[in-house]
Amino acid sequence: MQLKISASRLPIAPLLLIAPFFLWGTAMVAMKGVIPHTTPLFMAGVRLIPAGVLILIAAAFMGRSQPKGWEAWLWITLFALVDGTLFQGFLAEGLLRTSAGLGSVMIDSQPLVVALLSLWLFQEHIGLWGWLGLGLGITGISLIGLPDEWILHFLDSDTIIEILSATSIQQLFTSGEWLMLLAALSMAVGTVLIRFVSRYADPVMATGWHMILGGLPLWGISSIVESGQLPNIVPSDWIALSYATVFGSAIAYGLFFYFASSGNLTSLSSLTFLTPVFALLFGNLLLKEVLSPVQWVGVSLTLVSIYLINQRETLSGASKKVVRSEKTITQQQQVSEASANKINKVTLPVRESEPEMLP
Repeated sequence: MQLKISASRLPIAPLLLIAPFFLWGTAMVAMKGVIPHTTPLFMAGVRLIPAGVLILIAAAFMGRSQPKGWEAWLWITLFALVDGTLFQGFLAEGLLRTSAGLGSVMIDSQPLVVALLSLWLFQEHIGLWGWLGLGLGITGISLIGLPDEWILHFLDSDTIIEILSATSIQQLFTSGEWLMLLAALSMAVGTVLIRFVSRYADPVMATGWHMILGGLPLWGISSIVESGQLPNIVPSDWIALSYATVFGSAIAYGLFFYFASSGNLTSLSSLTFLTPVFALLFGNLLLKEVLSPVQWVGVSLTLVSIYLINQRETLSGASKKVVRSEKTITQQQQVSEASANKINKVTLPVRESEPEMLP
């Protein structure tokens, strides 16, 4: 992978890389039954603040240093506002106003934004294979999340016109998809911001503080504009909230931003395409949700896209080697032909032998 993690120093590195997206996907399944029993902003705060406290405790035991200086706290505050308050707030409100499938497609399209920002800010190489992988990833999650009717009738011009009509666009943005789009943009910017934050503060400590500072405004706004946050929550909901907080937030975000602070952002962010895959698979196993043939195609394309993005340098290098070898063979053939043409023909006179004298 392009994430520069030594397998010898960390043998389980591949599992840790996939862990955040596995935990996010399974947390989405766990939260499905909780959403109707509480309010969105309160739930968003629950996912952030306790998880941030857990990260700070774990970081303290690991001996990591606290942020120091106004620059560190300024970057952490900006990080908290964008990736904590805005991302979780838009996500929570958007989930109530949009279908889960279309919302998932929009939120998981953020690797494309991360790739563009990384290319602009850090000059990360994407290349042909990388762009192809991103395109396949967007196609894959679209097949996973969008209704099958949209996909199967996509080539029908009348259906396309109907979907893209002014009325449909208006309904699209009044039903909450624009909030999911803003959530995706916030997460993408937050992923890029960790690079700047890690220059002034430990990335794990910064992740914990940004979750606390980002969650407090959500609870503050919830106390003003929402009501009935707690009465309808049943014991099974608390179990789901605990899983989403500990595993889906504390562990997942801690690992994700730790890797994002030093690894290749395009490669790491591309693994976000796995989130709806895990959500679908565990929804099928635990909730008996059935995957359609179109969704299975989407899962396959998503896995191919992740391979292409994370192996783009290797694939690009192999292509260049093939081209170079072909050029070398061609040049050798040309040299051989030119050398053969330059060889002068030499004619040697042959003296005929005299006839033998018979006795």
